[in-house]
Amino acid sequence: MIQDDINKFLEYLEVDRGLSNNTLISYRFYLARFANFAKNQGIHNVSQINQELIHRYRLYLNRLNNRQDENLKKNTQNYHLIALRQFLKYLSKNNIESLDSNKIELAKQEPRQVSFLEGYDLAALLQAPMTAKQPNTLIKLRDRAILELLFSTGLRVSELARLKINDINLKKSEFTVRGKGNKLRLVFLSEEAKSALKKYLEARQDTEPFLFISHGKINQASSSQYGLTPRSIERLVEKYALAAGITKQITPHTLRHSFATDLLINGADIRSVQQLLGHASITTTQVYTHVTDQQLRQVYQNFHGKNRKNIANDKSQK
Repeated sequence: MIQDDINKFLEYLEVDRGLSNNTLISYRFYLARFANFAKNQGIHNVSQINQELIHRYRLYLNRLNNRQDENLKKNTQNYHLIALRQFLKYLSKNNIESLDSNKIELAKQEPRQVSFLEGYDLAALLQAPMTAKQPNTLIKLRDRAILELLFSTGLRVSELARLKINDINLKKSEFTVRGKGNKLRLVFLSEEAKSALKKYLEARQDTEPFLFISHGKINQASSSQYGLTPRSIERLVEKYALAAGITKQITPHTLRHSFATDLLINGADIRSVQQLLGHASITTTQVYTHVTDQQLRQVYQNFHGKNRKNIANDKSQK
C-alpha cells in the first residue's frame, strides 16, 4: 500500500534525517493528499505510479481550492510536488520500484518579490516599543530587544522563539542557532541588538530559561518548546509597525528580508548572505538580488559611455 511506504518514509525523515516536527507535519499532509488521490484513481501500490497519474494529480492540484475558496497558489502546488519527489527518491534509494523522481516537473511560478524596510520606516519600527503607551517597562525592553535581534540576525520567527538565555554569548556578540533541517549556523549581534538584549536581561527577575517570555503568565514557557510563541511575536511586530505609521503589512519575515537586503546593498556577497540566512541552496537567496538592480542602474548611468559624452562636450565647446 502507498500509505505504508509513506509511513516508512516519514519515519526515515524523523530518525535518519532529523527533520523538525513542523516539516514532518507538512510532508505527512502533502503525501496523505497524494495517497488519497491515487487511491481514488485505483492506484494502490507505488509500482503503479506513472506519469499519467502525476499529470492527473497536477491537474487536481491546479483546480483544488483552499479554505478561502481560492485556487492553490503555484508555490503551494509545488510544495506538494516536492514532497512527492522526495518520497520517490527515497523509494529509489531503497530499491523499491516506482516512477523516477526526475520525471516530476514543478509548476512555473511568477518571480517572487520580497518586502523589506529601510531608512526612516526601519528606524521608526525599531524605536516604536520605547515610544509606545505601554506602562510595563520590562515589556518595552523585551519588545525592543526582539525587533533589534530580528533585524540584526535575520532569524526566522520560530528560531527566535526557541532561543534560551544560555544560547546567547553577549561577550562575543555571536551565537549558534539550530535552523531548518536541524542545521547549525553562526549569527552575529549588532551593537544595538547587544545593548537592547543586555538591558532586557538585566531587568528580568524570573528564572525562566527562554530568552523571550510572556511576562505575567506564570510558567507559561516551561511546558513548551517556545518562550513567547511565534504567533505572539508576529502580533507584536504587526502592532509596532502600525504604531510606527507603516501602512504595508509587516511580519518578522519582513525583518529577515530587511537583514538580507541591507547586507547586499552595503556590498556583501550573496554566498555570505546565504550562510547567514541558513539557506540550503543559493537559489533561495537569489530572490534578494533584485535590491541591487537600482544600484546597477546608477552605476550604468554614471559610468557607461562617459568618454563619448566628454568627447561630445569638447567638440561642442570648440
